[in-house]
Amino acid sequence: MISARDGWPLSSFLQRLEESERFHLGEGLVHQTLRALVSDLEQAGIDYAVVGALALNAHGYARETTDIALLVSPSGLGQFEKTLVGRGYLPVFSGARKSFRATRTNVRIEFLTTGEFPGDGRPKPIAFPEPNAVSEVASGIHIVRLPVLIELKLASGMTNPGRLRDLADVQELIRVLELPRDYSDQLHPYVRAKFSELWTAVHDNPA
Repeated sequence: MISARDGWPLSSFLQRLEESERFHLGEGLVHQTLRALVSDLEQAGIDYAVVGALALNAHGYARETTDIALLVSPSGLGQFEKTLVGRGYLPVFSGARKSFRATRTNVRIEFLTTGEFPGDGRPKPIAFPEPNAVSEVASGIHIVRLPVLIELKLASGMTNPGRLRDLADVQELIRVLELPRDYSDQLHPYVRAKFSELWTAVHDNPA
């Protein structure tokens, strides 16, 4: 059995297969790291919201990931660096300010900060919001709400060709959650047309 001591990356195919099974049971290295990280953030008084693939899982679309993505404020990131770096977390490389790893499991943690922009990083109508304004609690963990997650992924995939997976994630959310066409009414106008385009693609091309 793989333990947290083995860390990441896992060296063999059988290890990776076992870890994949553990991930979907909510018992893998990523989940272990998330639970410990959430406890540390809350003890430090840092507001956060889980985004990325773990948020997809929380909303019902099962997709594996080997890292954790969190939305924090700039002051929250500064507090993390001040109180937790060197105490269970280290930068993934010297000078990294938003990419860290948990020293116990070697799982990578990526921070997205309020006020910056998804995708190409250039100014656009959608920016990363304050985590406590857009999160809901599931199993004791703050998760970004579904409409906000969809908006961020659409804005990212629309503006950065290297982030097309974000559009695919929205497409799978539409498929798996059976989101209606008018779900776009809940989204920012900037991304509504792209949501409708993906919705049409899903319903014109059933899996």
